[in-house]
Amino acid sequence: MNELLPVFQYAKLPGSGDVRLNVAYAGSGPPIVLLHGFPQTHLMWRHVAADLVADHTVIVPDLRGYGASDKPTADPAADRTGGPAAETVYAKRTMAADVVAVAHALGHDRFALAGHDRGALVAFRAGLDHPATITHLACLDVLPTLDMWDVMHGTTAAIGFHLYLMAQPPGLPEQMIEASADAFFGHFLDSWAGRPDAIPAPVRQAYLDASRAAVPSIVADYRASATVDVRDDLADRDSDNQLRMPVTVLQQDFGAALGFDAAARWRAWAPDLDHRTVSYGHFMPEEAPAEIAEVLRELLKR
Repeated sequence: MNELLPVFQYAKLPGSGDVRLNVAYAGSGPPIVLLHGFPQTHLMWRHVAADLVADHTVIVPDLRGYGASDKPTADPAADRTGGPAAETVYAKRTMAADVVAVAHALGHDRFALAGHDRGALVAFRAGLDHPATITHLACLDVLPTLDMWDVMHGTTAAIGFHLYLMAQPPGLPEQMIEASADAFFGHFLDSWAGRPDAIPAPVRQAYLDASRAAVPSIVADYRASATVDVRDDLADRDSDNQLRMPVTVLQQDFGAALGFDAAARWRAWAPDLDHRTVSYGHFMPEEAPAEIAEVLRELLKR
């Protein structure tokens, strides 16, 4: 599917540890890194990347565990054998370190960062952990991990059933999803899209193929968000660590539906915040690419 980003070069670049990420990059000018969400790959940014490359260096990786990037094993036995704790293999802190390493490999010590869905959680952690490196931050259609778990309760939490499924101990979630992978991942691609034509059939199939091949690592990513990521967020909240750079957040109006103030949740983390409620569906960079590119350019001027 590289033809969807025809002016971009591709390379396997070093992340943190021994992991290598599949990365598309092109352009010149101020650098911006774009991180994809679930259940997708870097291809979700194809329209926005093609727009921004006119005046920016654009870097678009597959997150570890997704797409064509390496998929390290989160081995539960590692804790007992002296290896890294299994849950840290897909901790957002580890995935954020991947992103910083990739940008450094391309010669960029400071860069703007935009993430969607899971990629937004990685971007959020990168902003907290690497404030001297991340110049501007955009997070699309997500709450910080700690806040997400805080607001999920009662029957309204049914919308996030996958969060609870993939938070379970290793074994059952992977077996259940692998037994019906296309139906599982296709459910989210279809039900979360505000515009069905935003994800054409070949791209949808590419997402399904990539996700089917990555079930253990995708589950490990989500499991980390119910364990180590919560602890990391709690530590930052307790120490009043905040995002020091200009931050833009775009969200659907799920705060009203679930009974919380999404902007207030984000403002507690980001004093320099531009929070906008938007009308398009979850897959914003594919449903409204021109608008998203403009929002990112506005952010970079702050």
